[in-house]
Amino acid sequence: MKFRDAVLGVVAITTLAFAPAPLISQPPPPPGYGYGPQQPWEAPPSQFQREIQRRGFHDGIEGARKDYGNHRRPDVNNRDEYRHPNVPGPDRRAYREAFRRGYSVGVQHLMNGNMRR
Repeated sequence: MKFRDAVLGVVAITTLAFAPAPLISQPPPPPGYGYGPQQPWEAPPSQFQREIQRRGFHDGIEGARKDYGNHRRPDVNNRDEYRHPNVPGPDRRAYREAFRRGYSVGVQHLMNGNMRR
């Protein structure tokens, strides 16, 4: 029994040592906002009330960020996510309009000198 107790003790200590840290409670995000902006300019405009619009805006900023990181010429029409969005047909127009706006905001901040590395 002593060997078994020793093994159980080692297992208990190992489990505690590698257990994830307790989660710290964070305040909830603002109502109706599904993406946490890193910078104030990354927040979707208030007129984007639909989730598909907020997603499109966020994806547009990420597209601009990818083009900037890869030293590509800024052109929203070169983004596959814009040309062929993975959204239901009825939502495509709203998504693409928001993507274009997010891409434009991202290009303005990342490529036109506002956020040079």
